Amino acid sequence: MLHKHRELLKFAVVGGTTFVIDNGLWYVLKHTVLAEKVLTAKAISVLVATIASYVLSREWSFRTRGGRERHHEAALFFVISGIGIGLTLLPLWVSRYLLDLRMPTVSLLTQEIADFVSGSILGMLLAMVFRFWAMKKWVFPEAGARPEVVRSTRANRRLRVVDIDEDHEQVA
Repeated sequence: MLHKHRELLKFAVVGGTTFVIDNGLWYVLKHTVLAEKVLTAKAISVLVATIASYVLSREWSFRTRGGRERHHEAALFFVISGIGIGLTLLPLWVSRYLLDLRMPTVSLLTQEIADFVSGSILGMLLAMVFRFWAMKKWVFPEAGARPEVVRSTRANRRLRVVDIDEDHEQVA
């Protein structure tokens, strides 16, 4: 079961890593230099996390997928990620400006909880579902397009290239 869904699991690990990058940077920015511009702070933190996500996705999560030239793949990744940034910011915008869950209308604690739930939970989940679907459909469409590099044995640290078919099984 884990082997069958390893792409999804790797995508989730990359997502967890970029979640930490995004939220760590967001809180630093929104409590320092961009205190009055919470959406701008979130957009910057998501952009930095997106760049990390591209590198991790291409080199690890979707390492054996491809089917496109690298510059075309990168352009599609960042277009889809741009849409993802918009989807991430949408619940935060609704919380802050439509529902007015910000100081002085609400307490600082309520504002911070609303920001976290809308910007880091709802926005991230909405964007994550879209990105996973779009990455497999458009950015990394062909399973097994690039060979997977695996270690042959512990004693023998040589790398060998193994072709993987669409069902993630080794091809002779």
